[in-house]
Amino acid sequence: MRAFNTTVIILVTCALAEWLLPWWSIALVAFTVSVMAALRPGKAFLTGMCGVGLWWLIAALYRDIPNHHILSTRMAELFHLPGYGFYIALTVLIGALTGGMAAAAGALVNRKR
Repeated sequence: MRAFNTTVIILVTCALAEWLLPWWSIALVAFTVSVMAALRPGKAFLTGMCGVGLWWLIAALYRDIPNHHILSTRMAELFHLPGYGFYIALTVLIGALTGGMAAAAGALVNRKR
C-alpha cells in the first residue's frame, strides 16, 4: 500500500512541478519523495518509474489527441519510427527511466543515513 501511495504522490507532484518548472523537475520530485518514503531501492525504482511514466503518458496524450497526432507523426518521421505511437512510447520510456533512476537514487541515499 505504501508503494501505491508513493506512486500517486509522485504522479501528482510531477504534474504540479512540470506546470511551473522545467521537464527535469520530475527527477527532483521522484528523488525527494523516495527519500521521504523510505522504500527499498528496487521498489522505489518501480514507484518512480510508474508515477513519472504514467504522468508523461497522460500529458502526451492530452496534448497529442486534440491536434490529431500531427506533431507526434512528424517527430516519428524525423526519428525514422514506424508511427506516432512509437514516438509516444519512447517519450514515456525516457520519462519513466528518469523518474525510476532518480527514485532509486533517493532510496539509496536514504539507506546510507
